[in-house]
Amino acid sequence: MTTFTIVKTKKDIAETARLAHEIWNEHYTKIIGQAQVDYMMENFQSESAIAAQIAGGYEYYLIIRDGEPVGYLAVVPDHAKSSSQFSKLYVLKDRRGGGIGKESMDFVEELCRKSDIKTLWLTVNKYNSEAIAWYGRLGFAKAGEIVMDIGGGYIMDDFRFEKIVR
Repeated sequence: MTTFTIVKTKKDIAETARLAHEIWNEHYTKIIGQAQVDYMMENFQSESAIAAQIAGGYEYYLIIRDGEPVGYLAVVPDHAKSSSQFSKLYVLKDRRGGGIGKESMDFVEELCRKSDIKTLWLTVNKYNSEAIAWYGRLGFAKAGEIVMDIGGGYIMDDFRFEKIVR
């Protein structure tokens, strides 16, 4: 059984950052290179970065399966626009393919319904073909491209995907 625990404590934040380090180094190095992974870990997925994001309105959740953390997700609701960014969904490599991603998506969609959020959107790296295909199977449609300077000489070269939450 998969459960979702909101990240609130320093211990939760530390666990989320630990998972981020493992998952990002395993998955994204081949897509964006080690230097950019290191930069993004420090600036966007370190303990201090995660704490700052939570203080700024992000909702992080640890994904727990069989009593152990196997990944994390984050959403950023915008109630004024009746939309929410599905900012993060990361699962350990050896736990992928077992339905955790789909359960996570169901969880996020239920959060949206409870908050009267109508549109769920996300960004995905243009070269992350597995994730692009997966989001498509879940009903997301490409809504544009986003190229954003993230500092340090790096850019995020992403697609924006959207889904209407029913």
